[in-house]
Amino acid sequence: MPATRTSAQLPGRATRPLVSVVVPCFDEAAVIGETHRRLSAVLHGLPECEYEVVYVDDGSGDATWDRLTELAADDARVRLVRLTRNFGHQPAVLAGLREAAGDAVVTIDADLQDPPGLIADMVERWRAGWAVVSARRTGREGESRFKTGTAHVFYRLLAAVADHPVNLDTGDFRLLDREVVRTLSLLPESELYLRGSVCWAGFPETSLEYGRLPRLAGRTKYTLRKMAGLSRRGLLACSSAPARVPAVVGLAWLGGTATASAVRGRPLPLAAWTFGCEAVLLGLLGEYLLLVHREVRGRPPYVVRQRWAAGVPTPVEVVPVEMAEHSKAWAAGSAR
Repeated sequence: MPATRTSAQLPGRATRPLVSVVVPCFDEAAVIGETHRRLSAVLHGLPECEYEVVYVDDGSGDATWDRLTELAADDARVRLVRLTRNFGHQPAVLAGLREAAGDAVVTIDADLQDPPGLIADMVERWRAGWAVVSARRTGREGESRFKTGTAHVFYRLLAAVADHPVNLDTGDFRLLDREVVRTLSLLPESELYLRGSVCWAGFPETSLEYGRLPRLAGRTKYTLRKMAGLSRRGLLACSSAPARVPAVVGLAWLGGTATASAVRGRPLPLAAWTFGCEAVLLGLLGEYLLLVHREVRGRPPYVVRQRWAAGVPTPVEVVPVEMAEHSKAWAAGSAR
């Protein structure tokens, strides 16, 4: 059990600790007002803690940004980050982590499927000394059997083939200590899979169980294509097993062919299925080559268009700043 964490022991802070909440948003105009109301009610009740809420607009096409600027104008604890386009959920979460100033940072989606009330329990666990407090889903109310079933299978497949331990049924609703946030922010990958990266980092972790709720309004932004993309990213980021599939299949094929040929006394016709087998194996290798290509290009995972703090818009020269930060982090990691 980690040592109990008090505000006086927090790095650089001798007063009340600051808790940041990062909320990625994509077309959430219908729900964002209620989300902020519920978050504020929970955060206002945290004992001996200050708080801020960092909303990241991931290229919304509706009135989400207008609703967010209204919130920022009325609440000095609200900070906003607006990306130039829709870069995806994981880059948006990473953008919020890099902007957050808290001693502890909570990441939560805007759709209220994850209950904000659980944040108080997370902070209590963090104050007891845990660096990572994850929320594990025990149910997924309002989601289709297909989505629930595929998520169940994916997490167990990932756990079976991952090169390091990963958590089952755990998304991005979690609390991270400042040291964990600093570590994740400096990782040089442009296709970061944060759920796996948190486990890879190896900080002391505990979890809370909860039942996921239906969306309060609107519809899910995770289409089948995006779910498949996130699954692909998770498998490639956390496991080297897919890269070994060609060797395993090749050895099995040679062994099976030799055995069958010996039993039948003559070679088996292989042309009917050889091409398809080779295509699948080359496709797996192609996924890794594509991942390497994207990393070698060195592009940042997102580009910031605008920041707001204390209700005041702050335009930024986004490309030079974000590229410089990314390059600096990569160089520092290479030097080590």
